[in-house]
Amino acid sequence: MDLMPRKFYDDFFDDFMPVIPRHESNMKCDIYEKDNKYHVEMDLVGFDKKDINISSKDGYLTVSAEKKDEDNDDDKEYIRRERRYSKCERTFYLGNVDEDNIDASYNNGVLNIIVPKKEIIDNKKTIEIK
Repeated sequence: MDLMPRKFYDDFFDDFMPVIPRHESNMKCDIYEKDNKYHVEMDLVGFDKKDINISSKDGYLTVSAEKKDEDNDDDKEYIRRERRYSKCERTFYLGNVDEDNIDASYNNGVLNIIVPKKEIIDNKKTIEIK
């Protein structure tokens, strides 16, 4: 005999346990190097292209995605609502890259970013000792 119904425990622990943002679980990615370029393939399922922002500064590539609820359907009586708002962000250090020629595309929930590496010019100069 159960003193408390099972549903009580399910709801209690859902509301009791703090929600810890899991950025990595929302933005799983693979990064590889090919043809002197970095290729970033990132899962962003559930986001539209307009929800995604990509920026690059000082060798750091930042990808953020934010989805806001725009549903104004007031005749629904939700029992549970988990898909209202979502935000996630990841930053990667890629080093010396050509920030002006970064290319990105988004298709079927997968973001593809191609980051060309800057050609490193050896400015080392040998000084003759007299």
